[in-house]
Amino acid sequence: MTTRPTEIHPLAYVAPAAQLGEGVRIGPFCTVGADVTLGDGVTLHSHVNLDGVTTIGARTEIFPFSSLGTAPQDLSYKGEPTTVSIGEDCVLRESVTVNRGTPKTGATVIGDRCFLMAYAHVAHDCRVGNNVIFANAATLGGHVKVGDYVFLGGLCAVHQFTRIGDFAMVGGLTGVKDDVIPYGMAFGANGVSGELIGLNVVGMKRRGLSRDDLRVVRGCYETLFYGVGTFAERLADATAAYRDHPAAGRLIAFIEAGEKRPVMMAAPKKTRVAGAGPTASDD
Repeated sequence: MTTRPTEIHPLAYVAPAAQLGEGVRIGPFCTVGADVTLGDGVTLHSHVNLDGVTTIGARTEIFPFSSLGTAPQDLSYKGEPTTVSIGEDCVLRESVTVNRGTPKTGATVIGDRCFLMAYAHVAHDCRVGNNVIFANAATLGGHVKVGDYVFLGGLCAVHQFTRIGDFAMVGGLTGVKDDVIPYGMAFGANGVSGELIGLNVVGMKRRGLSRDDLRVVRGCYETLFYGVGTFAERLADATAAYRDHPAAGRLIAFIEAGEKRPVMMAAPKKTRVAGAGPTASDD
């Protein structure tokens, strides 16, 4: 609930059937379609385009030249009714684009408290969790699944159907074609396909994981990527040792739930990319 008045600039177009919550502010040259729903306190700065069956959660702020809810960039799409849903308290900066879903899933979904910097793109059928940050021009292909508290670096590109686990970090200019485990740090210098360079220890600490949690997760990571045998054998070893730990078990569950993409592998153990952040040995 908000106490501020609803304000619609006379140079904006809002379809009569659009549903507006209390305290909505719509700036000049915005276009709000008939099937759009805006929650309480939503702010649209100038030149925002909202199309299709699009729902914007309360207090979300959208900056100029962003376009949300337009048709998916998918040659198989034939105009079927699909949706976009963006959560509460999000910030979408200039020229962000979010396409609605295809009939394969029906929806593109972004969670609460996400921050999408300028030129970020979320393609059709993506599922983005809560508290996710997209740096400038970070790009998701179709059907990508992103967990909670993920950071996507500027100009990174995530291939369709890829998964990125909770608390993971993707470096700028990194191409992501494999699933990134929870807590993983993916980096690929100069736009090449990324590889794991360690754990996002800083992010883990910020989320309240204890030193003991960090130690156990590190042990699971070492077993998975630097243990003896094939990856399947190492996964079995890690499962036996770490499945019941709340934090480390998240890695095991993520890998077991794999879909179309393989798991991103770790760089050789001594690899450290300048500027890429802490490795698994940092705490």
